[in-house]
Amino acid sequence: MRTHLTAIAAAVLLTASASLPAQAGPPRDDALAAFAQIRDRQADAWYREDGAAFAATFTEDADVVAFNGDHLRTRDGIADGMQYYFDTYIDHTRLHTIDEHIRFAGPNLAVIVRTGCQLVPPSTECRPDSLSRNTNVMVKRHGRWLQESFQNTRVMALP
Repeated sequence: MRTHLTAIAAAVLLTASASLPAQAGPPRDDALAAFAQIRDRQADAWYREDGAAFAATFTEDADVVAFNGDHLRTRDGIADGMQYYFDTYIDHTRLHTIDEHIRFAGPNLAVIVRTGCQLVPPSTECRPDSLSRNTNVMVKRHGRWLQESFQNTRVMALP
């Protein structure tokens, strides 16, 4: 089964990579600017602990899988779930991006794998327990990029 899925994924990547040029240009540059704006809007909403503003960067029917495995469904569900996390567990931290890899899987679809952490102001150092890697599926609908799906995983050393 795994081999079959890997072959399908490779075929999709091969097909998708041919659909959008790798070089810079207006469509790609516009998409990259939109992705940065979405990332910045999320980081601002995170710092302000505003679940609705955080969720506004997602499509209406989006999914978020949180670091603990919770599955938040729909923009409203993401807003409610994130507000619960902000009110209960997240205490005035800033998101910090360490690196990201952006791959276009078509003219209206991109996957971003991002590594980041939480900073506790005024510190500029990552909290050791907050390093995570997430996968963001971005879609362009009606001329606008939004997140369709987000999967967050804590980075932990194997024993």
